[in-house]
Amino acid sequence: MNTNTDPAGQHAGGAKRVLVVDDEADIRELVVLTLMRMGIEADSADSVKHAMSRLAERGYDLCLTDMRLPDGDGLMVLSHIAERYGNTPVAVITAYGSTDNAVAALKAGAFDYLAKPIQLKQLREVVSAALSLPRTSERTKKMPGAAERPVPAAGGGTYAARLLGESAPIVRAREMIAKLARSQAPAFISGESGTGKEVAARLMHDDSARRDAQFVAVNCGAIPENLMESEFFGYRKGAFTGADTDRDGFLQAADGGTLFLDEVGDLPLQMQVKLLRVIQEKRVRRVGDTVEKPVDFRIISATHRNLAEKVQAGEFRQDLFYRLNVIELRMPPLREIPEDVPLLVAALVARLHAQSAVPAGAAAPQITAAAQNALANYDYPGNVRELENILERAMALCDGKTIDKDDLYLTEESNGAVDAAQAGDRTMPLHEYLDRIEREQIMKALEQTRYNKTQAAKLLGITFRSLRYRLDRLGIE
Repeated sequence: MNTNTDPAGQHAGGAKRVLVVDDEADIRELVVLTLMRMGIEADSADSVKHAMSRLAERGYDLCLTDMRLPDGDGLMVLSHIAERYGNTPVAVITAYGSTDNAVAALKAGAFDYLAKPIQLKQLREVVSAALSLPRTSERTKKMPGAAERPVPAAGGGTYAARLLGESAPIVRAREMIAKLARSQAPAFISGESGTGKEVAARLMHDDSARRDAQFVAVNCGAIPENLMESEFFGYRKGAFTGADTDRDGFLQAADGGTLFLDEVGDLPLQMQVKLLRVIQEKRVRRVGDTVEKPVDFRIISATHRNLAEKVQAGEFRQDLFYRLNVIELRMPPLREIPEDVPLLVAALVARLHAQSAVPAGAAAPQITAAAQNALANYDYPGNVRELENILERAMALCDGKTIDKDDLYLTEESNGAVDAAQAGDRTMPLHEYLDRIEREQIMKALEQTRYNKTQAAKLLGITFRSLRYRLDRLGIE
């Protein structure tokens, strides 16, 4: 790090300082003058070499660099700053219509981009947002190591609130979240249901320059198609029957903040077209209105589906896919991080106990070794959300002092349970019922492929390793 900048990133008198890198003198003058009017100190450079020299001389809170420079490009400046002055955000300036350059810069770690001709309003917004980013020391206070994190008192689940875990995949996910929080780029979060995709999006927002504005989460799969446009865009009074007042939609509510689109793959094609236009134009028109209004939000999307396959099948627009999938974060399923299960179990039990109606001072139930072993070896098709449900049920059914294996109601291999299910016993625990269905489907696939496990796995749409695991868990020889 540059020793000319103190740990808080402040300079003499508390003023912020920005480096402007562009080989066009009129652009440099315009940007520097705008910054000075904002009360910001500004230096300028006309080449990559000149920029590196400036950076070595002084500390900066932000760098604005053109992509085209006489001795290189903006990515070279971006890379140099990332290596030596990693706490300094960089925004790139691209030629009009150079979307590929902008995307390349965002993927390389740029905070945001500006298109020429530079719009002063957008310039001021980008600069203000970048300069309001929390510094490294602040982020350390806000996002301590997983082992140090407090257990939330309510709502969202412990894992959901903090992404607990010390496994390599979870550590990488937290590192990527911290990096994405310092960018305005659209982020795409992939992962199975229950892996904490919304939580990751919230953490990105909470540690970003937009943290003081709204985080608006939308489950795209839960909105009826006939209501989707009015829910997203809002409506004017009288636009349709029942519209008795003006109402903003999700897009207006997220203005200045973050819009999180969960299960974005469920958006109908017509809505995809309209959303793409909003992302490109940054303007919204309510249903029944004649006037478009500007909106400014960061978009984070997520799905448990394979969006690339939906693009190939013509079910999702390729242009929207590339707009949303600038930088991808993958959330690992719980079966890939079994070493984190004991930590999650302990945190979840503590939180659920704190929320329960037990007498004050009563101790939380202890997990027996047999229960811990069963939890460690379970497949968790519903991931952390399912683990929380299992523990919540176990705490309700146990004697209040210990949670044993039988309290978990995980897979039962006894013939009696299967016979009861086949007899139509509606009181069977959910996991036993689901296991019965899973066993039937696997047996059908094996029979159809003459017990070729590789072909059966393909027929079931799972990996060979996953099929082998299920065969072992369900006791299928």
